[in-house]
Amino acid sequence: MTEILAKLIKESSAAEVDKICYLSLGQLAPLYAGIEFNLAEKMMIRVLARAYDKSDEEIKRKYKELGDLGDVAAFFDERTKSKPMTISQVYERLYELAIDAGEGSVERKINKLAELLDDLDAQSAKYVVRIPLGRLRLGFSNVTILDALSWMMAGDKTKRVEIEEAFNIRADIGQITQIVKAKGLKSLKGLRVQVGVPIMPALSQRLPTVEEMVKKMTSEKEEIVAAEPKYDGTRLQIHFSKKRKFVATFTRNLENNTQMFPDLTQAVFKGVKAKEAILDGEAIGFNPKTGKFLPFQETIKRKRKYGIGAKAKEIPLKFFCFDILFKDGRDLLKLPFSQRRKILVTSLSSNNKTILLSPQIVTDSPAELRRYHHEQIQKGLEGIMIKKWQAPYDPGRRGFTWVKFKQEKSKKGGGLADTLDCLVMGYYKGKGKRAGFGIGGFLVGVRKEEGSDLFVTVSKIGTGLSDEQWREMKKRCDKVAVKEQPKQFEVDKNLFPDIWCSTQTVVEIQADNITKSPIHTAKYALRFPRLIRFRDDKSPEQATTLKEAENLYKLQV
Repeated sequence: MTEILAKLIKESSAAEVDKICYLSLGQLAPLYAGIEFNLAEKMMIRVLARAYDKSDEEIKRKYKELGDLGDVAAFFDERTKSKPMTISQVYERLYELAIDAGEGSVERKINKLAELLDDLDAQSAKYVVRIPLGRLRLGFSNVTILDALSWMMAGDKTKRVEIEEAFNIRADIGQITQIVKAKGLKSLKGLRVQVGVPIMPALSQRLPTVEEMVKKMTSEKEEIVAAEPKYDGTRLQIHFSKKRKFVATFTRNLENNTQMFPDLTQAVFKGVKAKEAILDGEAIGFNPKTGKFLPFQETIKRKRKYGIGAKAKEIPLKFFCFDILFKDGRDLLKLPFSQRRKILVTSLSSNNKTILLSPQIVTDSPAELRRYHHEQIQKGLEGIMIKKWQAPYDPGRRGFTWVKFKQEKSKKGGGLADTLDCLVMGYYKGKGKRAGFGIGGFLVGVRKEEGSDLFVTVSKIGTGLSDEQWREMKKRCDKVAVKEQPKQFEVDKNLFPDIWCSTQTVVEIQADNITKSPIHTAKYALRFPRLIRFRDDKSPEQATTLKEAENLYKLQV
């Protein structure tokens, strides 16, 4: 796939390669642009009926038979087309459809898409139908495109890291591809942070003990580490410019969710002493009556499209800011954390009740880190994050500049140093009591390697869920169910689920420990696994890797 995509980009013009990238991902722009089709399945059935002169019932019957509306379009598309459309033509018409809003927009969208399908051949129609539904299923990711760019320039993947470094600070894969296509790899070195374009968030690593954390993260020149509370909230990056009256918030997936947090966007202008800045931090809900922090499941309820104002009053947020990446025209990524912290302290207003400076201690003592960790657990937080005091900000990397200390002796099944973020690959139909749920177990996997879109199985989970969680799992799985095993999944035939799922649902799993496995394709299995929560704030690209699972296996010893 990488070679084919590299060949396509090489043969295409610089004016259309960005569109190729977006469409191959099933998008029209980077996720942070927030361009959505707002075309539900029921509307797509009407589109196909209108495009192919069929009744809604005929489309529904064929859909039930084939299980994919793209295949339904290809089945009914029998007309001879005069000439193929260009990528740019298709893109422009899809874009025009997506931005159509206001009174009568639903009917206009249906008409526009039906007319577009009428102009396309059967195979093109198949994929164009899947794009607005979010079910393109090509198996592409941003990483696939980064690999393809390296392949185009060098004939292999050796340039991937160099290209990825640019993507990590300018997370627009279409723009990166255009630059490489038009000006070559050298031009990427001139890219700088830009307010309004999210930076890939820095990630953390795991180590078994605080003694090893201090040893690994210090040196003769750097004898101390910083420790901060680890909040069980939602990671947010805030970009703002007072001059442009611009403010935006982005998730760890780089999605723009500004409209969901009106309280944060209002507080930024009062709480930050800068003309423009990019802040990194964690938003966590709290009970307005008691002031106590709320669990993640409550905070994530703020992620919604409707009733935003009412929910903001019901679940107000505090944004604990722990880093500053850009301020007043100055890129701060390369500065040591100690210097960024000083700039952050002077940039936040001390009397703002919403935008807050994350507390911090600086120490070389494992005993002091344990004490601070215990203090955070007593407050209902997850633990602490330990950071190298002189390290630069490392976008998109999972090195040892940040290490999380979450484990506590009292935690049930606390044999592992951390939980795993796994992908739901499919489910098994229920028996006995669970026959009523229609689900009795589900299969989860981890990424085969960093940057890969391949997944290997690590656990079949059939216990540890509440009735409500079983119903929610069934509902989520059915939304992304597919008829055949996705080509990204490596699964032993003895573990094939009754229903396969596409790569969308990420869950956080806790287990007592990890053991070697002769049947799971990861070669490891989770012992006594249980669902902690659905990770709607994480994409499949951010799921735990096999190497990380192997590290957890070693750490438990």
